[in-house]
Formats: sequence, C-alpha cells, structure tokens
Amino acid sequence: MDSNQIWQWTTEDFLTVSASSSPTPGGGSVSAYVGALAASMTCMVANLTIGKEKYKEVEPKVKEILAQAEMVLDLLKKGLSQDIAEFSNFMAVLKLPKGTEEEKAMRANKLQEVLVSATDTPLGIAQNCFKVLQLAQELAPIGNKGAISDVGVAAYLAENALKSAMLSVDINLPQIKDQGYQERVKAERTRLFEQAAAICAETVAVVQSRL
Repeated sequence: MDSNQIWQWTTEDFLTVSASSSPTPGGGSVSAYVGALAASMTCMVANLTIGKEKYKEVEPKVKEILAQAEMVLDLLKKGLSQDIAEFSNFMAVLKLPKGTEEEKAMRANKLQEVLVSATDTPLGIAQNCFKVLQLAQELAPIGNKGAISDVGVAAYLAENALKSAMLSVDINLPQIKDQGYQERVKAERTRLFEQAAAICAETVAVVQSRL
C-alpha cells in the first residue's frame, strides 16, 4: 500500500480497510489517527475561543496553543503514513535471501535496522500524543466554556492513543539486540505513562469544573 494514498480515502474506506485482513493500517496507524482526532479537538476549541470578546485577554495564549496543536496534528498525520511505510520496509527485509552466511548476516543487520525504525515511529506518535495532552492542559482553564467538554475529549483520546501507540513499541522491543536502546525506550515509556496519566487527570478535573 502507498502510505500517502491513505489521505485520498474517505473515513468509510479507512474503517473498512482497517477492519479487513490487510495488515495496514494497523495499531500504530490507528493510534496516530486517534491522536490526530485529539489534536483536532484542541484546535477546534482554540478556534472557538479566538475572536470572542469574552476571551480577548487570553487570545494571544490561545493563538499560541492553536499554532502548536496544528503543528502536532500535522506530525501525527505524517506518523500515520510513516507507520504504514515502516511495515512495508519490514516485510521487504523479511523477504531478503538467506541462502549463504553472508546473506544471512546482511539480512540480520537489515532486520535490526528496520526494527529500530519501526519502533521509533510509534514512539514518536506516542510523544506527539503527549504534546497534545500538554496543549489540552493549557487550554482547559482558558478555552471557550461553551465547548470545554471537547478539551476533555482531546485529553482522554490523547492519553489512550499514547498508550495504544506504545503497544507497537512493546511488540518490537524484545527483538532489538541493542540493550542501551531498549533501556532508553523503556525509560521514556515509563516517563510518558506517568506524566500523561497525571496531566489527563488534571485536565479533565479542570474541564469538569467548567461544565
């Protein structure tokens, strides 16, 4: 599958292909999609706040949040395409010849390369979902009260998309031989999970107080 072709699909196409026996879009891509929806909700509430007399004082801050949320939305869209491309790369390496010792060694090295790349991509998706959470946290106390529930939606979706993307990291990690890389990724996983849970809880509490 051409990873850029996905942006020509309707939502119906995306759901149909995701539900089919096609291995892509898979978990990493779906997590990026959900993260992108979280980013879009953050953008929407920011857009509903900007230009309103009632929120004039916070407008510069909200404009800053909007610019960052739009950037993260774009990164998550790229992450979705990249996740599909990574799967194709992985499958191509699996098909490499392994008749001679030299071929086996080359294939093994290439496999380690694509495994790291296929782990970095969902890790990047998780990190971008974390950025959405941080933006939702900033917007919760100052965003348009009439749409503030959608900041809560952004927070819930972003935290869960983060956790979901990490499953694509977890499935690849045991096959990677670089122990230093493994340790760094596990430490980042712990950091993201702990901070995301705290930020999500705090953001939703602020949202609830403004409903």
